[in-house]
Amino acid sequence: MADQSGQPTTLYRMYCALTSIAMPLAWRTVRAKLQTAGVSEVRQRERLGHASQPRPDGRLIWFHAASVGESLSVLSLIKRISERIEDAQFLITSGTPTSAALVEKRLPPRTRHQYPPLDSAGPVARFLDHWRPDAGVFVESEIWPRLIVETAQRGTPLALLNARLSEKSVAGWKKRPDTARFVLSQFRLFLTQNDRTAANLIAMGAPADLVQPGTNLKAMSDPLPVDQDTLTKIRAQIGARPVWIASSTHAGEEETVLAAYAELLNRWPDLLLLLIPRHPERRDEVCALIDATGQSHALRSAGQPITDDTQVYVADTLGETGTWYALCPIVFLGGSLKEIGGHNPFEPAQAGAAVITGPGYYNFAETFAPLVDSGGAVEVASAPELAKAVELWLSDRSALAAAQAAAQTCVNTQKSALDSVVDTLCDKLGLEDAGR
Repeated sequence: MADQSGQPTTLYRMYCALTSIAMPLAWRTVRAKLQTAGVSEVRQRERLGHASQPRPDGRLIWFHAASVGESLSVLSLIKRISERIEDAQFLITSGTPTSAALVEKRLPPRTRHQYPPLDSAGPVARFLDHWRPDAGVFVESEIWPRLIVETAQRGTPLALLNARLSEKSVAGWKKRPDTARFVLSQFRLFLTQNDRTAANLIAMGAPADLVQPGTNLKAMSDPLPVDQDTLTKIRAQIGARPVWIASSTHAGEEETVLAAYAELLNRWPDLLLLLIPRHPERRDEVCALIDATGQSHALRSAGQPITDDTQVYVADTLGETGTWYALCPIVFLGGSLKEIGGHNPFEPAQAGAAVITGPGYYNFAETFAPLVDSGGAVEVASAPELAKAVELWLSDRSALAAAQAAAQTCVNTQKSALDSVVDTLCDKLGLEDAGR
């Protein structure tokens, strides 16, 4: 088979040809999205491989991530590596304007952000010619064949970190075993979130001796930022009212949250619900759902304050979730009542919250498992169950404190694995002697 000798397969060559043909259309589509998001023309051209910053002197370690969560998850790792390798410089690439904006507010020293090149000949070559990374780390499921192959062919050691592949993706790659084996052979290390992903990668053709079950990198992320001025103002507006949070909710979930809230109002008439939709652009839809229940609301993006008459505060802004988590230790985490895959429970847990989730958290199964087992999180499947879980923690402070402590213990256990991840990366990517 072609990939056994490290040569590109026919399918890979076809992929390269098709992406080159489709590149102008892909560029128009990507450019339109970036323009809509207010990204400057100079930064838009980063997707074509035209760097907007000079390459720094010294060794450059490149991290490529998909979007917000993956990008933020590598910041603590970069900080730890930078302490060990004092002459290293760092590059983060991510594809969404939201991730770029959030990452740039929290960039560690000696780190810069760029948008990644489109996976086509010209953009990839320009990107690699300019940045010349000394090592590359792809985070989670961002597998761009041409970018990976051409980077490895230049002698750059690559790792796939926090690897997580959907069953659909695994099934698709298994149908193309030669090409899967060829692409995966470009990596020198695979650190997976769990044993299941490790087994899937090996079944897809990854060399078994390079695959290691690791930990969820998102558990090692720094806590979300808190704006103290905003926190003080919102706390003053809430006063002594009880409050709970429903965060990262998706379409089809707010109805359940609002039904649970209606039940809770029977016992706590002054209870405030802080509702954080995952996608702020759904604000009109969410507000219409609230109006249909007869509940009153205030909208964060409109600058509306929380008054005594406000029942639901819709926090429809980006970058403020850490501030909201600091307000309240009871958080329902969405993306889980529907088959969406869930969201990162360590973000509220790091803020000191106990977590409630629906059953559909399969993308974070290995993260939720110890939380649920220890009592730091509880699983619900309906509005009555959600109301019951919130009611317990509102009425029994000792039960809430125990859940908070259990959640924090899980976070601390995961954070202790960070040094092991750094050791493994430095070893496998040939960085182990640097800075020592």
